[in-house]
Amino acid sequence: MLLPSGFKLNVTPLKPASSPIILTDFPSEEQIVQAGRELVDATLKWNHSKDFCKGIVKGYVHSKEADDEEPWFCRVSVHAPEVASFDEMWFGLGTNKPVHEKEYVHTVDQVVLLKSLSDHAAVWNLHYKFPLLVGNRTFTVLQVTHLDTSGSNKSGLIVSIPVDVSSDAEMLKTEFKGTRGRYVSVERIHQLEDGKTEWRMATSSTPGGSIPGFLAQASAPGQIAQDVPMFLNWLNRRRDYVKGGIAENAAASTETPAEPAPEA
Repeated sequence: MLLPSGFKLNVTPLKPASSPIILTDFPSEEQIVQAGRELVDATLKWNHSKDFCKGIVKGYVHSKEADDEEPWFCRVSVHAPEVASFDEMWFGLGTNKPVHEKEYVHTVDQVVLLKSLSDHAAVWNLHYKFPLLVGNRTFTVLQVTHLDTSGSNKSGLIVSIPVDVSSDAEMLKTEFKGTRGRYVSVERIHQLEDGKTEWRMATSSTPGGSIPGFLAQASAPGQIAQDVPMFLNWLNRRRDYVKGGIAENAAASTETPAEPAPEA
């Protein structure tokens, strides 16, 4: 999708040329964050498709444009602070997100940090385990996070963009084996005036391999909707860890994530 700033967000991977890959191989964090904001704004005009999870999650869809390889899907959910506060959601989603996803997304069975580029940008590889007939998938993304506490309501962005790391022998060696899929996503965690928190996510993806595109597209809205109850269940189960991580980050006055303790 070509955004007002001129930035394109789609499943076409960024392809750095340096070896090893460095931060300046990529668009600036400011450019990526601005693109994320613009995509979130665009979702406000997308067509409502259906609701999921007993109405907790609202789904939206946007047909692919000239600059897209695949269509876009969006989900929106709003959470009361006693269910999931902004700080709890930001810790779970905005810090060490792939590590946390491994604990609540059942198909994610391995994750590895390929390279930390800055306090807010890193390259991650995620491995998804699927039934034999589908085959396992591996996704490599540049993930950029941004937390804005300047206003009366906090807001955070997580932007994930597919990356081809073939120029970096060490990163390539560390990637998990499997059919290469690609996804781009933007997630916004936003504190509302009434104290509730909105979680808005938009994504476009391709599983790669021989899975027909129409099958992947048909299942995508329901799959991304299920991430919401899975995350909330994880948060309820891991609340002591999350609260401890929030306190550690506040004490250190940094957004650097705490390492998660093994789940009991």
